[in-house]
Amino acid sequence: MNDNKKRFGKVAVLYGGWSAERPVSLKSGAQVLQGLLEAGVDAQGIDAGRDIIDVLKAGHYDRVFNIMHGRGGEDGVIQGALELLGIPYTGCGVMASAISMDKLVTKRLWLGMGLPTPNYRVLTAESDFDAVVAELGLPLMVKPVKEGSSIGMTKVKEANQLAAAYHKAAECCPVVIAEQWITGQEFTAGILDLTPLPLIRVEVPGEFYTYDAKYISNETQYHCPCGLTPALEAQLQQLALSAFQAVGGSGWGRVDMMLDNKQRPWLIEVNTNPGMTDHSLVPMAARQAGMSFSQLVVKVLETTLV
Repeated sequence: MNDNKKRFGKVAVLYGGWSAERPVSLKSGAQVLQGLLEAGVDAQGIDAGRDIIDVLKAGHYDRVFNIMHGRGGEDGVIQGALELLGIPYTGCGVMASAISMDKLVTKRLWLGMGLPTPNYRVLTAESDFDAVVAELGLPLMVKPVKEGSSIGMTKVKEANQLAAAYHKAAECCPVVIAEQWITGQEFTAGILDLTPLPLIRVEVPGEFYTYDAKYISNETQYHCPCGLTPALEAQLQQLALSAFQAVGGSGWGRVDMMLDNKQRPWLIEVNTNPGMTDHSLVPMAARQAGMSFSQLVVKVLETTLV
């Protein structure tokens, strides 16, 4: 136990923040803090506000476990501040965080590298919505490009629903995309120090993996082992790692993907600070790999050691 205090020094666990994902981050932070304390780490929880730089300076912390979700915490902003302060931190750096938080930039990067991701169109208030439907087909997924946890997303099943879905997403973020709907199975791959964790197959009771399905419902089913053949699972794990490295990912993260009915994979998004609540996926995958939650958070923290 004392070894972890010596190895890591004084650790600030940053959670909360000011994004729409604040409630989830508060839960993640509480879990992470408890896990680190159980491992004997000298950790202190901080509900991050706009004065976070002053708080970190005053606290004389040796490193940061960043578990803030969404804008401010997962988009390169806090990462840039920590770089200026010279404090090592968990998760991706400034560039990878900024890219991954922007679903549009991520998709453009993947497409430029020949990685499979669903076709899309950027929507504006002046968009010809009928033309978008004609090109991409129905159903469609409409999403704000800089929100996580499925906030602001809508599955559009009829053409006359697209305008309303756009306006709902635009309330969360000025840039909105409509994405080709993929029918098939949903998988997620945790990445820990550039090693993929066992895949999880997510089975949701509703239309898609909504906020409620992620954090509230007890009807969502998680399958780990995922049920794929070892060869196919390994193929998807490698694709997830390639997608993570494409955005410059480091430390840890999670890649979400679909496997369509013809067994073709499609990359959906990268999460650079995945949820760590009792409903979250990376801890489930870590358990399958033989790691307790406390061991997992210590391994994440180890990625800050230089």
